Amino acid sequence: MNAEVEEFLEGVTPAVRQRDARTLLELMHRVTGEEPALQHPGIVGFGRYHYEYASGRSGDAAAAGFAPRKTATVVYLSDGTAAHADALSRLGPHTSGIGCLYLKNLDDIDLTVLEEIVRSSYATLTAGTFGTRARDAAPD
Repeated sequence: MNAEVEEFLEGVTPAVRQRDARTLLELMHRVTGEEPALQHPGIVGFGRYHYEYASGRSGDAAAAGFAPRKTATVVYLSDGTAAHADALSRLGPHTSGIGCLYLKNLDDIDLTVLEEIVRSSYATLTAGTFGTRARDAAPD
């Protein structure tokens, strides 16, 4: 594993966030086949995808990722949480934003469903140039 990622994970608090981060590290590595990399401060990312919006804005970002925060772990779903509404209804306790899934304790959720969500999001984002912002993504 990337030494920078390992060093980051060692400093994650509280203990439940560190435990959950290690679980997500393994899950996302397995799903994506990509090695973890420390992205923006505090974000562990896997793989890359290219986006280009109608506005002309374009760039590259992690195709899967998470951030262990003090109050919850954030799982990034850049294709929008609306695209995963059915699976999210089966996940267990969580909250969500436009492109973020907030989890307080992975022991309380169905990890098989979380893996399904991450796999689907990663596949969508890496299928080609992604042209929809999460807030504009319509559910399937």
